[in-house]
Amino acid sequence: MLTFRPIDLNKDRQQIIKFRMDSFKISFGHVEDFNEENYLTYVEERMEQFPEGYVMVEKDDRTVGQLELSVRLYGDKRIGYVHLFYLVPEERGTGISRELVTYAHNFFKMHHIQEYHLRVASLNKRARKFYEKNNMVEVGPELDGKVIRMKGFIT
Repeated sequence: MLTFRPIDLNKDRQQIIKFRMDSFKISFGHVEDFNEENYLTYVEERMEQFPEGYVMVEKDDRTVGQLELSVRLYGDKRIGYVHLFYLVPEERGTGISRELVTYAHNFFKMHHIQEYHLRVASLNKRARKFYEKNNMVEVGPELDGKVIRMKGFIT
């Protein structure tokens, strides 16, 4: 069973940097565009708006993942947005990611959101397959094809 707790920037600082850098490396093959201080400032600001959306994922007293969820405008529509969906490598493919999806869906329901989006690196086939398996569909490429916007619906 997983537990979800709000990010504590004092306690989790190094862990969230490590997770975000790993996601950059998986998605883009490098971390050159990653700026630690900008990222920490961003997380701190977003946590003020959505404390229950910026959480660490724990299993057996061990941190195994992180979620970053918010609500934003897309055109003139309020949507949910997944900024980060992260599991440590040894937990990928074990089935526990379904609990992260459930947490995200519950977060969006709490905010009366019916549609949510995320962007995934076009080369990250494993993640794209996972999102498709969870009923998300491609909206189209963005950032000169580096990422693909996907959307899902809350039922």
